[in-house]
Amino acid sequence: MQRRMLMALAATSLAGGLLASGTASAQNPPHSPPGPARLRGTLEGVTETSLTLTTRAGARMTVALSPQLRVALVVAARIEDIRPDSYIGTAATAPQPDGSLRALEVTVFPPEARGTGQGHFGWDLGEGSSMTNGTVGSLVGTNGRTMVVNYGSGEKRIVIPDDVPIVAVEFADRAALRPGAKIVANGQRDAGGGVTAAFILVGKDGLTPPM
Repeated sequence: MQRRMLMALAATSLAGGLLASGTASAQNPPHSPPGPARLRGTLEGVTETSLTLTTRAGARMTVALSPQLRVALVVAARIEDIRPDSYIGTAATAPQPDGSLRALEVTVFPPEARGTGQGHFGWDLGEGSSMTNGTVGSLVGTNGRTMVVNYGSGEKRIVIPDDVPIVAVEFADRAALRPGAKIVANGQRDAGGGVTAAFILVGKDGLTPPM
């Protein structure tokens, strides 16, 4: 059962925008056009059909919950959890002069989620930022903090600074949606400005999801 749910989680996360292509502004203000929505903030309250959150910019918003809502925990991980053949997602800065990328965060996916959002595309954590989802081909450099990530149509050399957060994703259910938790809600914004979340990442034990 857990394996089936994780596979469903992976499919939903792709549709909902978890480390997947399609960008949205960091806080998705109310005047944003219809399309993918990604909201980051603190969960204030939740019902069967909606939640309220305070965004990082301080705006209070109500978000509808899809009947097919999926939830996952974001948990702390270590550099040792990134190994050759790991499937990961990493947000990064604009390319460095040598063409490499500097990670802003690294997310280690469970085996059941391999292939989620595979690719390299723009992201919303700063000007020129990107997201790369793929398979770690090799680890080089000091303490394995430089990785080559293959995403099918190409590969990127990515440096992981010492202070960059490394996290993993774990299966969860709606019980993880507790007031005070730091969340990333992924979904769609309609023509009227309302957002319906299909997938929510919840930081475990106060952790702020870094993606």
